[in-house]
Amino acid sequence: MKVKVILNPYANRWGAQARLPEVESALKAAHLDYDLALTTGAKDGTELAKTAVAEGYDAVIAAGGDGTISEVANGLITAVPENEPTIPLGILPVGSANDLAKMMGLPQTLPAAANLIASGHTRLLDAGCVQYDGKIHYFDNNSAIAMEPMITLEHEKIQRVSGEARYYLAILKGVIKLKAWQMSITWDDGEYVGPTYLLSVCNGPRTGGMMIAPGAVMDDGYFDFVLAPEVPKTTVVNFLLKLTKGTHVEHPITTFKRTKSLTITSEPGTPLHADGEILSESAKEIVYTILPQKLTMLVPPQ
Repeated sequence: MKVKVILNPYANRWGAQARLPEVESALKAAHLDYDLALTTGAKDGTELAKTAVAEGYDAVIAAGGDGTISEVANGLITAVPENEPTIPLGILPVGSANDLAKMMGLPQTLPAAANLIASGHTRLLDAGCVQYDGKIHYFDNNSAIAMEPMITLEHEKIQRVSGEARYYLAILKGVIKLKAWQMSITWDDGEYVGPTYLLSVCNGPRTGGMMIAPGAVMDDGYFDFVLAPEVPKTTVVNFLLKLTKGTHVEHPITTFKRTKSLTITSEPGTPLHADGEILSESAKEIVYTILPQKLTMLVPPQ
């Protein structure tokens, strides 16, 4: 099996670059026939993956975190016809959270991950497609609008604090600044119109280290989504505390449903992210659709 390895040296705050010799050692020990490319900026992973498909590689390996995997998945999806699955995608987990790898039960050590890739076992997973203001983007795990990406934007602005303290400070600043977006949201068998604080659209159960959609299955042909309207700020804090424990879906303000599609209009425009990447700070027209059995993943034998 001839594979293209796409490594993001910046993953885990340059930690992936430091592990480059370890990555190559694991690939060689697994007797993989590989070519290695390093990303140098945003979207590089997408373009390198598209090129790898055109060049006839048997599989593409993302060496990085969840953002790297998402970039590579975008390239693989756009490189194949609409009704066909991608070529296999493998993961060498050298990021920080590694949510997707953990959800799929992939090894967290590089030698074991490389051996799994070499075994060639695959599984078809769903992917998400989000269309916003005339653009199209794909995601493997999660996309959200309103409060969640707003907090991500606050997190990116904080420079002098690191680690968990930086994350909690971003939440605090986000809650203080939070103002509801007036939204019209429709899904397969329901709708909501009104002031909105949160909408998280999930293919998998976990994102950002938290169980946003407990019980979500990545190959069932459905999104699981969490919707929260405008409520008092004290209720928001209570909701976020429950979110860290995965019990937020039982909160009375929560709408927790399954659907194959969602259509949203927002006034004013809302922040939007997919797999942690900010796509827009002011999207007004958003459509989500599920792509069943689209992403071929290299996984442990079932």
